[in-house]
Amino acid sequence: MARIVKWKWWLFALIAAGGALALFDRWRVWHEDSQDVHILAASRKYNLDPALVKAVVWRESGFNPRVQGRVGEVGLMQLREAAASEWAKAEKQVMFHHHQLFDPAKNTQAGAWYLKKLLGRYTHTDNPIPYALADYNAGRTHVLRWNKGVAATNSAAFVGQIDFPMTRKYVQEVMGRYAHYRGKLKST
Repeated sequence: MARIVKWKWWLFALIAAGGALALFDRWRVWHEDSQDVHILAASRKYNLDPALVKAVVWRESGFNPRVQGRVGEVGLMQLREAAASEWAKAEKQVMFHHHQLFDPAKNTQAGAWYLKKLLGRYTHTDNPIPYALADYNAGRTHVLRWNKGVAATNSAAFVGQIDFPMTRKYVQEVMGRYAHYRGKLKST
């Protein structure tokens, strides 16, 4: 009987830990899907793969629409004021102010527009996505520096040329998460 009492507490602890892990996993899935309506709408509007937009949102903000970066980036896609103003002008958004990008719908619209613009710069490559992601993270000046020789058209060589470890990691992480979301996030 003492043996049963002894194991009863271990069994209870094991069941409680399993329950806590299951709750955490359900919360994580809910949190990760919490912005899908905005991601899908923006992806549809700008003809982008929603899995790519979601991967950028995952890396930039962890799906937190209220997050702020160190140098003025805001919202789900961590947009800076210059990129947001460019979007607002192109989309004829009157009375636009950068703080409006805390709205997830506006943020994903502006971010998807900007990402689409960056992808358009690299259509001559075998895969424009790594180039656009590096541009999104580090800026065009750095991409032009890394975009030399075989790396000008070969995305694998381009990623190898990135000499900012954080940008290389950013590109690799977003590409990995993009592969994870493909097929799981339907645009219809």
